[in-house]
Amino acid sequence: MVDFSILVDYFPYYLEGFLNTILASVLALIGSFVFGAILAVFRITGVKPLQWIGTAYVEFVRNIPLLLIVFFFWYALPTFGMRLDGFQAGTVGLTVYTAAFIAEAIRAGIQSVPKGQMEAARSSGMTYVQAMIHVVLPQAIKLVIPPLSNQFINLIKNSSVLTVVAGLDLMYFADKVNGDSYATVSAYVFAGLFYLVLTLPMSYGSHVLERRLAKSS
Repeated sequence: MVDFSILVDYFPYYLEGFLNTILASVLALIGSFVFGAILAVFRITGVKPLQWIGTAYVEFVRNIPLLLIVFFFWYALPTFGMRLDGFQAGTVGLTVYTAAFIAEAIRAGIQSVPKGQMEAARSSGMTYVQAMIHVVLPQAIKLVIPPLSNQFINLIKNSSVLTVVAGLDLMYFADKVNGDSYATVSAYVFAGLFYLVLTLPMSYGSHVLERRLAKSS
């Protein structure tokens, strides 16, 4: 049975965790999108060293658990003289991990754009980078709205990994509520509801954006 008094009594905990989860998700979303777009361009460029870097990164990161990446920034970086707190380590790890999946989504979108678009842009005097930024990428983003939306929603859910490094996220405080109240079911049910507050509007918004872009095209 869900005890709603838990939500009332521990609402400040949930609110702090909720706000920290939003902050970590937004930072990781922006960082992973920018980094992922760069990696996608690396993977399709004609410069072999950049192709190798992009491919190696994507294949390596996609095939190891997110938790190990977060542990690297939490436990390994201090040995190199760089120390991050739990929130920073979790957010950076989430960014690094998600960027690999976003890179693949954007790469697929870029390759779906007719090659004539790039050729026409280059023939008009644009450099490769200018043509990619102003002509190809805007069209590719329209094509990859659904997979990108899924990755962003997964990012929000994956932000729960911050709890293992004391990242002060929603799950961290849900664990704290559980430890203080021993109301395990209620503690995590309310945490789940807070996650839904984040993911459902994003899912709906992506559908609306997708329809509008389809009409504009």
